[in-house]
Amino acid sequence: MSNSSSISHFLLLALADTRQLQLLHFCLLLGISLAALLGNGLIISAVACGHHLHTPMFFFLLNLALSDLGSICTTVPKAMHNSLWDTRTISYSGCTAQVFFFSFFNSAEYFLLTVMCYDRYVSICKPLHYRTLLGSRACAHMAAADWASGFLYALLHTANTFSLPLCHGNALGQFFCEIPQILKLSCSKSYLRELGLLAVGVCVLSGCFVFMVFSYVQIFRAVLRIPSEQGRHKAFSTCLPHMAVVSLFVCTAMFAYLKPPSISSPSLDLALSVLYSVVPPALNPLIYSLRNQELKAAVWALMTGWFQKH
Repeated sequence: MSNSSSISHFLLLALADTRQLQLLHFCLLLGISLAALLGNGLIISAVACGHHLHTPMFFFLLNLALSDLGSICTTVPKAMHNSLWDTRTISYSGCTAQVFFFSFFNSAEYFLLTVMCYDRYVSICKPLHYRTLLGSRACAHMAAADWASGFLYALLHTANTFSLPLCHGNALGQFFCEIPQILKLSCSKSYLRELGLLAVGVCVLSGCFVFMVFSYVQIFRAVLRIPSEQGRHKAFSTCLPHMAVVSLFVCTAMFAYLKPPSISSPSLDLALSVLYSVVPPALNPLIYSLRNQELKAAVWALMTGWFQKH
């Protein structure tokens, strides 16, 4: 029996048992992380450099790209290091940092997706009030509130989780540090306090989800009233990428955490954890750029301009 003060490191779940599979996972994670870095980096650069993209929709997209970069840089480098060097350890402070930043970037991303839904709602349902409701000051305040809420959420959960006594060893059933896995190591009833915080967080996130669903009901009703087919197509084109990103982000995480124990297995749990923690940051830039001609043109201009200079 040990407590958290005597734990100097944690043991993460190995991605594979054989050396060949470990190297294969390293290569896959490297490819996914490079795709995420390239895609999100291009979006950030294109929006920052393209003055015609200085609109609320692209401003929030830039913030989303920043959260995606932060999220994948929190979990993947350590997993790649462990796969390459055939190790499972992560220091106590490193685990604390992973829990904080993973909670921070993912909660901030969810709040950003909620604000982006509000942007689409105002744009389609209240177009005459768009500049009033989503001026530059209002957008800056909403983005700051998103990041501040994510920071507070992560700080409360991280501080509370690592204040619990840990006496069930130091082996985590996950390839990165996350709160549910650390709670399993606690032997104190005070973990109920963290469960209470998690319940409050779930209520807040559920409220955001209900808001998004309600907003999209209103959006679809407004779109169906647009007389021209071209207008309806344009409106749907601005909404579909956001819906796809929300679905990918929410559905994978919900299935990973709420799936029945009867279908749970180590390989399935590992695949789902990769699906909700690693894949979305790499796919989000692709989803947003596929149906947005302005963004594609800006990214293409940025890339051709770079190649011409070099």
